[in-house]
Amino acid sequence: MNRIWLLLWAAVIWQMAAWTFAPSPPSAPQIPAGDGQAFGSNEQYAVDARDSERQGALRALEAPTGSRCTDAGRKQFISGLNAYYYQRQNQTERYPEIHGKAGADYIAAQWSGPDDMRIDRLTQEAYSNGYLRLAEFEEVARKVVAAVVKDEHVIGKGCAG
Repeated sequence: MNRIWLLLWAAVIWQMAAWTFAPSPPSAPQIPAGDGQAFGSNEQYAVDARDSERQGALRALEAPTGSRCTDAGRKQFISGLNAYYYQRQNQTERYPEIHGKAGADYIAAQWSGPDDMRIDRLTQEAYSNGYLRLAEFEEVARKVVAAVVKDEHVIGKGCAG
């Protein structure tokens, strides 16, 4: 009987030591509480700016592919996409910081409309045809572009072909 108590006591001590010295599991990323609003008082200006960035990206993507191979055309192409994806990533990061979960949900909906899906599809197509490289984008914009093209394979030669 003493051996059973000794084994039970050892198991309890071992379990307490495991709870005490085991590393804690990583915590899930926390969204700041924010101000509880979905957006700020100047949101109409941000809505207009998002529309403008979408139009600029669509103009860049819908331009003739041959223009992407000239210096000026390439600059406009990359610039139009970079500005759009920069704003998208920046707002996706900032709205949750400022407004919390309400802001995160709101801005995710704002950047997932039909034009945004079309821009992503055309970006994937341009990437797979060899007309863009991730290194051509600024760091902030590159985060989103990398996510958009992550499942794409480059099958074209772009301007080299």
